[in-house]
Amino acid sequence: MKMLNQEVFSYKSHKYIDFIDKKKYYIYVIPTKKLGIEWSDIMKLSTKGRYGLLAMYRLRESHGDGPLPLNRIAEDENLSEAYLEQLFASLKKAELINSIRGAQGGYVLARDPADIKIGDILRALEGDIELSCCPDDSDEVNETCIKGNDCAMKNILDKIKASFDEVVDSISLADM
Repeated sequence: MKMLNQEVFSYKSHKYIDFIDKKKYYIYVIPTKKLGIEWSDIMKLSTKGRYGLLAMYRLRESHGDGPLPLNRIAEDENLSEAYLEQLFASLKKAELINSIRGAQGGYVLARDPADIKIGDILRALEGDIELSCCPDDSDEVNETCIKGNDCAMKNILDKIKASFDEVVDSISLADM
């Protein structure tokens, strides 16, 4: 994949690669501690998360200028309007956006961009991101886990998830 406008930056002991590729905005999270992670092993958000963040960024850009029609976001970003409608239904249910009906209608942010965290957006679209098969912050083991309390991965995956949550909950839409 060819990367345009690539920038590597650090934030709260993590490194990020921030780049735009063919009008799509990506953020990749890379722990700075040496965990044996290769570039090919980088975790990627689904299209729900990526397109949702992109659409919310567009709403942030037009914040205070009135409603932004969904078809304009879809056209400007070369995204499916039907898919964006599904994403916006989730964002509206999470009370992150409001819809305005009528000829001059569209969507607006429900709150100030500084009050909307990236984690709120991702959880509204992706659900709670789980890396471990065991419940969060618990020694309780899920019945689908074959290792039980002997799982060597649970502790490290819980730490990675806690770090991920801390980062996405510390960055607001206004920070994008």
